[in-house]
Amino acid sequence: MNSFSGFRVNERSRIENTLSHLPCTYLIRDDVQPPFMHIRVEGVRGLPLIQQGDDLPALISERIEFSDGDILCIASSVYSKAKGYTKRLTEITPTPRALRIAERTREDPRFIQAVLDASTEVLLEYPFVLSEVPSGHIGVRAGVDQSNIENGMVIFLPPDPMAAAAEVREDIRRLTGQSIGVIITDTCGRSFRRGQTGHAIGWSGMTAIRDFRGDIDLFGHVLKITEEAVVDEIAGFANFVMGESNNGVPAVVFRNCGNWEGHDNLYFRKEEDILRKLLEDSG
Repeated sequence: MNSFSGFRVNERSRIENTLSHLPCTYLIRDDVQPPFMHIRVEGVRGLPLIQQGDDLPALISERIEFSDGDILCIASSVYSKAKGYTKRLTEITPTPRALRIAERTREDPRFIQAVLDASTEVLLEYPFVLSEVPSGHIGVRAGVDQSNIENGMVIFLPPDPMAAAAEVREDIRRLTGQSIGVIITDTCGRSFRRGQTGHAIGWSGMTAIRDFRGDIDLFGHVLKITEEAVVDEIAGFANFVMGESNNGVPAVVFRNCGNWEGHDNLYFRKEEDILRKLLEDSG
């Protein structure tokens, strides 16, 4: 593992140049006390293929040492596998709606039915299903996944990701005596951009949003709208460390992130979500 230290806040170009040539082990934050600090990021390696009934917090705790204030990110897929939030396609009978959608999207109608079953509201049916799930998260195909699981199976998102994060946090506290934060992540696309990033769908031990409103910027201006989605930023970097495909790193630990103040209103309310309104109006 490579490390580096001693960077000053105003040495942006040198930091960026160094980061471009180093493994992604550390991030630099200059907005917390003390003025120079490092955030250490470690993937939890050596975990077995997770099966239903596995004690995921115990398996993770056996492979990495926690300290108070650490943040553990866990891929929702492995949490769901451990809890049994999976289903065989052979157990699913598609409805007429699923058959109609699948004919247009050219997907297995049983898979589409699994997506509809996991959804509380469908916002878009074609060219892909975009829907809301019970937690308020909106995602493509309701987050239902066929990757990193045996053939003929699908994985569902945890039905209550916030409770899932709180449960893992309490389990880690019980196992290690350390008070950490936990983020449950899922890989999602973004509007107006190509590619997927990690997003937080559940969190515990921190607020989702760091609220800068009312703070003063470098030029003395009062910030009026800046709300930083910290849990999504952490989840996005965690996803980079986890990788996709066959990397086999479904858990990542962040150390020395510091504390922040804010709130948990990560999702827009229906009445303030402009894109949602446009989709509904176009339907």
